[in-house]
Amino acid sequence: MSTETSSISTDKASAADTPGSGLPLGTLIAGCFAVCLAQIALAMPATLNGLFQEDLHPIGSQLTWISDAFLLPVTVLELTFGVLGDLFGRKRLLVGGSALLVLGELVAALAGGVHQLWIGQVIAGLGAAALFPTSLAVIAAGTHTARDRARTITIWAAALSSGGFIAPVLGGVTGNYGSWRVAFYVVAGLALLSTVISQLYAHNSSAPEGRSLDLAGQITVGIGLFALLYAVIQGPTDGWTATPVVIAYVVAAVFIGLFVAAENRAASPLLRLDLFKNRAFAVASIVAVVGMFSYLGTAYATSIRLGPIQHQSPLRSSVAFILLNSWTLLLMPLISRLLEKVSARWVLGGGLALMGIGDFIAATLPVGDRALTSLILPLALVGVGFALTVSSITVTAVNTVPVHYAGMASASTSLLRDFGFTLGPAVIGAIALSRAASEFTAKLASSDLAAQSKAAAAQVAAEGGPLAVNSVPASSPPGAASPFALEALGHGYSIGFVVCGIAALVSCLLALVALRGESAESVA
Repeated sequence: MSTETSSISTDKASAADTPGSGLPLGTLIAGCFAVCLAQIALAMPATLNGLFQEDLHPIGSQLTWISDAFLLPVTVLELTFGVLGDLFGRKRLLVGGSALLVLGELVAALAGGVHQLWIGQVIAGLGAAALFPTSLAVIAAGTHTARDRARTITIWAAALSSGGFIAPVLGGVTGNYGSWRVAFYVVAGLALLSTVISQLYAHNSSAPEGRSLDLAGQITVGIGLFALLYAVIQGPTDGWTATPVVIAYVVAAVFIGLFVAAENRAASPLLRLDLFKNRAFAVASIVAVVGMFSYLGTAYATSIRLGPIQHQSPLRSSVAFILLNSWTLLLMPLISRLLEKVSARWVLGGGLALMGIGDFIAATLPVGDRALTSLILPLALVGVGFALTVSSITVTAVNTVPVHYAGMASASTSLLRDFGFTLGPAVIGAIALSRAASEFTAKLASSDLAAQSKAAAAQVAAEGGPLAVNSVPASSPPGAASPFALEALGHGYSIGFVVCGIAALVSCLLALVALRGESAESVA
């Protein structure tokens, strides 16, 4: 990753450098376009949850799996792709990751059912797993000072957030005036363009010294994280004490423990655990998981509130996601200056505090309130908080380790950030749906509805939960119980907002108390 360990190829992009950083402009453009694309692919399905519910009729946790089918390979394989980039060249991963996204988005666009949609999301997630860490590492490798790296990482973070801004607009317009399938076709086209840009203009770099494929680490962390996420997502549907769920938790604990043991013994570990001896890096890592859980949990709760619960159009839903995702791009100059002049703990703490306040306000909104204006304040607070948080986390993590570990640090930060992202829909969906199902069952049992309506509603709820009852025609026998389902879902997802707010404030306190500055002792 340093100039001594990075091999930089000469190609068409060699003529243009970004001012003052020595980073080739073509590499900056390719890296930023790639991470923007990956974020578009990640964020877009959230705006389409209502259409998925209407068209594909997912039941139970199937709706949650649409988002997490993409996020799971991202979380599990980011460290692996970080190593592959160091060994074989990052340009190859930029090109290959974009190509996988083309394939995955096309498979999803052609889906005739929820299972094929999952397959497309998994393939696209494999591509994004390559793009997220590689786009950051290829940019970090081309900069030579902490100040220049902070500036370019801020640009990278703005591109990341821009993807989150573009995704709801794309999903809203195509879903409102065409079909949810069109949105996937458009992303496939953007992925094809990213493939071409990376092939033509990105400089190659690598850092093979001391790096090798850590198969034991890759296998154990992959199994451990998959088992954990499976248990969290399936718990509300199968029951928290169901045998498969309990087994999944046990498998997760065992294999995560085996991963730690494997990394301590490996000559060339997938993740150097002694990086976490660096206080700033360790704190940034914890905040990355908990803070990003809070952010995407908020986004997921918002998407379910506007889509499957309130049945608002994708175009109206997209306005909420614009409020969440536009701030990083708008505030990029301010954030860049803050990171140069203000301690990282204040930037992190302030951002997380804003996120927590926004979530607590969102939790107070009645489920019957369909006005988008009610969401402006809470979502703007969460969006500004995220803008401050995501840049400062990345800068803190990468700038507090030696430069030859920048690739590993960036891959680790990406993994932890996206693990938090993956936990967001899984945990909030689990909490909200469990609460809603319990409340709906109690209200239905104590209601004075006709026996036929009660039986019909109970049958629908047994198959698809309160979301299914909320979506049946009001004139049908189970439709008489839809007001109970609406109220139960409102309460369930309000608790989801509260959980996100608590997570953000806990992260805020951790950053303020434990983080003393951006520079800490380096790992030898």
